Amino acid sequence: MSFDEGGIPIVQLAWERRLGLHDGAIGRAAEPDTGRVVKRDDDAVTLSFIRLWGRSLLVGPGWVVDAAAGFTDAELTDHATLLGLTRAYGGHGLGTASLYFADDLPLVQPATELAVSAGNPAAVRLELQCPPDDANEVRLGTLEHKFTLMNEDVPLACGAYTEWQGLLARLGVLVAPDQRRQGWGLLAASVAAHEALASGLILQWRADVSNFASNALARSLGLEWAGTQTSVRLG
Repeated sequence: MSFDEGGIPIVQLAWERRLGLHDGAIGRAAEPDTGRVVKRDDDAVTLSFIRLWGRSLLVGPGWVVDAAAGFTDAELTDHATLLGLTRAYGGHGLGTASLYFADDLPLVQPATELAVSAGNPAAVRLELQCPPDDANEVRLGTLEHKFTLMNEDVPLACGAYTEWQGLLARLGVLVAPDQRRQGWGLLAASVAAHEALASGLILQWRADVSNFASNALARSLGLEWAGTQTSVRLG
Protein backbone atom coordinates (compact mmCIF):
# COMPACT_ATOMS: atom_id res chain seq x y z
CA MET A 1 0.00 0.00 0.00
CA SER A 2 1.52 3.31 -1.09
CA PHE A 3 -1.36 5.55 -0.08
CA ASP A 4 -2.80 5.93 3.40
CA GLU A 5 -6.57 6.46 3.52
CA GLY A 6 -5.98 9.47 5.77
CA GLY A 7 -4.73 11.31 2.68
CA ILE A 8 -7.99 10.91 0.78
CA PRO A 9 -9.53 14.14 2.18
CA ILE A 10 -6.43 16.05 1.03
CA VAL A 11 -6.81 14.74 -2.52
CA GLN A 12 -10.53 15.52 -2.42
CA LEU A 13 -9.79 19.06 -1.21
CA ALA A 14 -7.36 19.64 -4.08
CA TRP A 15 -9.96 18.54 -6.63
CA GLU A 16 -12.68 20.58 -4.93
CA ARG A 17 -10.54 23.70 -5.27
CA ARG A 18 -9.58 22.84 -8.82
CA LEU A 19 -13.22 22.45 -9.84
CA GLY A 20 -14.55 25.42 -7.88
CA LEU A 21 -16.49 23.37 -5.32
CA HIS A 22 -16.93 24.18 -1.65
CA ASP A 23 -14.32 22.63 0.64
CA GLY A 24 -15.60 19.28 1.86
CA ALA A 25 -18.19 18.91 -0.90
CA ILE A 26 -16.93 15.48 -1.97
CA GLY A 27 -16.66 14.16 1.57
CA ARG A 28 -20.18 15.33 2.38
CA ALA A 29 -21.63 13.50 -0.62
CA ALA A 30 -23.76 10.46 -0.04
CA GLU A 31 -22.22 7.04 0.43
CA PRO A 32 -19.77 5.95 -2.27
CA ASP A 33 -21.44 4.79 -5.50
CA THR A 34 -24.78 6.36 -4.51
CA GLY A 35 -24.07 10.11 -4.42
CA ARG A 36 -22.83 12.42 -7.15
CA VAL A 37 -21.43 15.91 -6.66
CA VAL A 38 -22.66 18.24 -9.41
CA LYS A 39 -21.29 21.66 -10.35
CA ARG A 40 -23.20 23.71 -12.93
CA ASP A 41 -20.96 26.20 -14.69
CA ASP A 42 -22.54 27.75 -17.76
CA ASP A 43 -19.22 29.37 -18.71
CA ALA A 44 -17.36 26.06 -18.74
CA VAL A 45 -15.69 25.06 -21.99
CA THR A 46 -15.31 21.43 -20.92
CA LEU A 47 -17.51 18.74 -19.41
CA SER A 48 -15.70 16.52 -16.92
CA PHE A 49 -16.80 13.44 -15.04
CA ILE A 50 -14.41 12.37 -12.27
CA ARG A 51 -14.52 9.28 -10.07
CA LEU A 52 -12.34 9.12 -6.94
CA TRP A 53 -12.53 6.21 -4.53
CA GLY A 54 -16.14 5.46 -5.45
CA ARG A 55 -17.40 9.04 -5.30
CA SER A 56 -18.24 10.91 -8.49
CA LEU A 57 -18.21 14.52 -9.69
CA LEU A 58 -19.80 16.05 -12.77
CA VAL A 59 -18.80 19.57 -13.79
CA GLY A 60 -20.04 21.47 -16.83
CA PRO A 61 -22.76 23.72 -18.27
CA GLY A 62 -26.20 23.27 -16.76
CA TRP A 63 -27.84 21.99 -19.94
CA VAL A 64 -25.51 19.01 -20.24
CA VAL A 65 -25.38 18.36 -16.49
CA ASP A 66 -29.17 18.05 -16.54
CA ALA A 67 -29.04 15.81 -19.61
CA ALA A 68 -26.58 13.51 -17.82
CA ALA A 69 -28.77 13.07 -14.73
CA GLY A 70 -30.33 9.86 -15.98
CA PHE A 71 -27.02 8.09 -16.65
CA THR A 72 -25.15 5.87 -14.23
CA ASP A 73 -21.58 6.53 -13.14
CA ALA A 74 -20.38 3.61 -15.25
CA GLU A 75 -22.08 5.08 -18.32
CA LEU A 76 -20.62 8.56 -17.76
CA THR A 77 -17.15 7.09 -17.37
CA ASP A 78 -17.51 5.84 -20.95
CA HIS A 79 -16.12 8.53 -23.23
CA ALA A 80 -18.73 7.71 -25.88
CA THR A 81 -21.54 8.72 -23.50
CA LEU A 82 -20.17 12.24 -22.98
CA LEU A 83 -19.55 12.61 -26.70
CA GLY A 84 -23.15 11.61 -27.38
CA LEU A 85 -24.47 14.15 -24.88
CA THR A 86 -22.45 16.99 -26.40
CA ARG A 87 -22.25 16.11 -30.09
CA ALA A 88 -24.91 18.64 -31.11
CA TYR A 89 -22.90 21.34 -29.30
CA GLY A 90 -19.55 20.60 -30.92
CA GLY A 91 -18.30 18.18 -28.26
CA HIS A 92 -14.69 17.16 -28.95
CA GLY A 93 -13.26 14.18 -27.12
CA LEU A 94 -10.42 14.62 -24.63
CA GLY A 95 -10.48 10.97 -23.58
CA THR A 96 -10.59 9.06 -20.32
CA ALA A 97 -7.61 9.06 -17.98
CA SER A 98 -6.73 6.91 -14.99
CA LEU A 99 -5.84 8.76 -11.77
CA TYR A 100 -3.16 7.42 -9.43
CA PHE A 101 -1.92 8.72 -6.06
CA ALA A 102 0.77 7.97 -3.49
CA ASP A 103 2.08 9.47 -0.26
CA ASP A 104 5.09 7.17 0.02
CA LEU A 105 7.12 5.17 -2.48
CA PRO A 106 9.99 2.67 -2.39
CA LEU A 107 13.31 3.96 -3.64
CA VAL A 108 14.42 2.94 -7.13
CA GLN A 109 18.17 2.37 -7.20
CA PRO A 110 20.05 2.91 -10.49
CA ALA A 111 22.13 0.04 -11.83
CA THR A 112 24.85 2.49 -12.83
CA GLU A 113 25.91 5.93 -11.67
CA LEU A 114 24.20 8.75 -13.56
CA ALA A 115 24.19 12.53 -13.32
CA VAL A 116 20.92 14.38 -12.76
CA SER A 117 20.44 17.79 -14.35
CA ALA A 118 17.89 20.02 -12.60
CA GLY A 119 16.18 22.73 -14.58
CA ASN A 120 15.11 23.49 -18.13
CA PRO A 121 18.03 23.22 -20.60
CA ALA A 122 18.48 19.44 -20.54
CA ALA A 123 14.71 18.88 -20.43
CA VAL A 124 14.22 21.08 -23.51
CA ARG A 125 16.91 19.13 -25.39
CA LEU A 126 15.19 15.88 -24.47
CA GLU A 127 11.79 17.19 -25.57
CA LEU A 128 13.18 18.12 -28.98
CA GLN A 129 14.27 14.49 -29.48
CA CYS A 130 10.76 13.13 -28.87
CA PRO A 131 7.76 12.82 -31.21
CA PRO A 132 5.37 15.79 -30.86
CA ASP A 133 2.53 13.57 -29.59
CA ASP A 134 4.69 12.30 -26.72
CA ALA A 135 5.95 15.77 -25.84
CA ASN A 136 2.45 17.26 -25.98
CA GLU A 137 1.04 14.57 -23.70
CA VAL A 138 3.66 15.07 -20.96
CA ARG A 139 4.04 18.86 -21.43
CA LEU A 140 7.29 19.20 -19.54
CA GLY A 141 7.09 22.97 -19.95
CA THR A 142 4.10 23.07 -17.57
CA LEU A 143 5.96 21.13 -14.86
CA GLU A 144 8.05 23.46 -12.73
CA HIS A 145 10.55 21.04 -11.18
CA LYS A 146 12.53 18.93 -13.70
CA PHE A 147 15.15 16.22 -13.12
CA THR A 148 16.84 14.89 -16.26
CA LEU A 149 19.00 11.76 -16.18
CA MET A 150 22.21 12.33 -18.13
CA ASN A 151 24.74 9.92 -19.62
CA GLU A 152 27.66 12.30 -19.98
CA ASP A 153 26.03 15.05 -22.10
CA VAL A 154 23.16 12.94 -23.44
CA PRO A 155 19.69 13.31 -21.85
CA LEU A 156 18.06 9.90 -21.25
CA ALA A 157 14.82 10.69 -19.44
CA CYS A 158 13.21 13.47 -17.44
CA GLY A 159 10.96 13.15 -14.41
CA ALA A 160 9.15 16.33 -13.40
CA TYR A 161 6.41 17.67 -11.19
CA THR A 162 4.52 20.83 -10.41
CA GLU A 163 2.46 21.78 -7.38
CA TRP A 164 -1.26 21.32 -7.95
CA GLN A 165 -3.54 23.38 -5.71
CA GLY A 166 -0.70 23.56 -3.19
CA LEU A 167 -1.46 20.03 -2.01
CA LEU A 168 -0.56 17.58 -4.76
CA ALA A 169 2.39 17.08 -7.09
CA ARG A 170 1.36 16.43 -10.68
CA LEU A 171 3.97 14.07 -12.09
CA GLY A 172 5.15 13.53 -15.63
CA VAL A 173 7.99 11.65 -17.31
CA LEU A 174 9.48 11.71 -20.81
CA VAL A 175 12.06 9.27 -22.18
CA ALA A 176 14.26 9.68 -25.24
CA PRO A 177 12.93 7.43 -28.05
CA ASP A 178 16.14 5.40 -28.35
CA GLN A 179 16.39 4.89 -24.58
CA ARG A 180 12.99 3.36 -23.88
CA ARG A 181 12.36 -0.03 -22.26
CA GLN A 182 15.58 0.24 -20.26
CA GLY A 183 14.15 1.46 -16.96
CA TRP A 184 15.12 5.11 -17.35
CA GLY A 185 11.53 6.29 -17.16
CA LEU A 186 10.97 4.50 -13.86
CA LEU A 187 14.19 5.91 -12.43
CA ALA A 188 13.47 9.48 -13.58
CA ALA A 189 9.92 9.32 -12.25
CA SER A 190 11.22 8.03 -8.92
CA VAL A 191 13.68 10.93 -8.61
CA ALA A 192 10.95 13.51 -9.23
CA ALA A 193 8.48 11.69 -7.00
CA HIS A 194 10.79 11.59 -4.00
CA GLU A 195 11.66 15.27 -4.45
CA ALA A 196 7.93 16.04 -4.36
CA LEU A 197 7.34 13.82 -1.33
CA ALA A 198 10.20 15.58 0.47
CA SER A 199 8.31 18.84 -0.12
CA GLY A 200 5.28 17.44 1.71
CA LEU A 201 3.12 16.86 -1.38
CA ILE A 202 0.93 13.89 -2.29
CA LEU A 203 1.76 12.44 -5.71
CA GLN A 204 -0.75 12.48 -8.55
CA TRP A 205 -0.30 10.67 -11.86
CA ARG A 206 -2.70 10.99 -14.78
CA ALA A 207 -2.50 8.53 -17.67
CA ASP A 208 -4.80 8.07 -20.65
CA VAL A 209 -6.46 4.68 -20.29
CA SER A 210 -5.19 3.70 -23.75
CA ASN A 211 -1.56 4.54 -22.85
CA PHE A 212 -0.38 1.15 -21.65
CA ALA A 213 3.18 2.30 -20.97
CA SER A 214 2.12 5.23 -18.78
CA ASN A 215 -0.29 3.11 -16.74
CA ALA A 216 2.29 0.36 -16.33
CA LEU A 217 4.87 2.91 -15.19
CA ALA A 218 2.49 4.29 -12.55
CA ARG A 219 1.95 0.80 -11.14
CA SER A 220 5.65 -0.04 -11.27
CA LEU A 221 6.44 3.16 -9.42
CA GLY A 222 4.04 2.11 -6.66
CA LEU A 223 1.17 4.53 -7.15
CA GLU A 224 -2.37 3.47 -6.27
CA TRP A 225 -5.21 3.65 -8.80
CA ALA A 226 -8.08 5.75 -7.42
CA GLY A 227 -10.42 6.45 -10.31
CA THR A 228 -10.82 8.15 -13.69
CA GLN A 229 -11.45 11.47 -15.38
CA THR A 230 -13.48 11.58 -18.59
CA SER A 231 -13.68 14.89 -20.44
CA VAL A 232 -14.94 16.53 -23.61
CA ARG A 233 -14.26 20.03 -24.88
CA LEU A 234 -17.30 22.01 -25.96
CA GLY A 235 -17.23 23.81 -29.30
